[in-house]
Amino acid sequence: MAKRNDIELWNLDECHFQRHGTRLRMWVPPEVKDPVMLHAPTRQSIACFGAVHLGTGKSVHAFSDPFDAQTFRSFLSQLLRHRSRNKRMVVILDNARYHHARLLKEFLEKHRKTLTLLFLPPYSPQLAPIERVWKLARRIATHNQHFPDLHTLISAVDGCFRGWQNPNVTFQRLCCIN
Repeated sequence: MAKRNDIELWNLDECHFQRHGTRLRMWVPPEVKDPVMLHAPTRQSIACFGAVHLGTGKSVHAFSDPFDAQTFRSFLSQLLRHRSRNKRMVVILDNARYHHARLLKEFLEKHRKTLTLLFLPPYSPQLAPIERVWKLARRIATHNQHFPDLHTLISAVDGCFRGWQNPNVTFQRLCCIN
């Protein structure tokens, strides 16, 4: 399917980014006192839909809360705007319950000539290339960072993804099928 010229292959997934950030080991010169890493005493998070084109590495993201059929349909509408003319969009995704919701039936029927949802087997995140994107986004945007409020976290994650909107070598290496 990836070799066909009439199809665009995308991988879609959802992810939460925690305000408390993530601590990672770092190297500190021996003569410097170990840094103190502030940690937000909360479990606040932001929810993000993301999709990666598996041919070019182009990405699309949107913050959403909560994840449900309505917000998923809205993200699919946004994603369809990135479809190339005369190409069918095939979106590979997991089996989240709202991906199969009745609310989507009419939308999917309306776009059946341009959009196909292809579901991965249950419990197989290793088959979704976008999982590598989430890992890299966390490393760049949240590792060893303190977020005093949710707005700061949103800005950090959004800045990371905005740098990846256009086709890029990083995503081609992480996600693309060649």
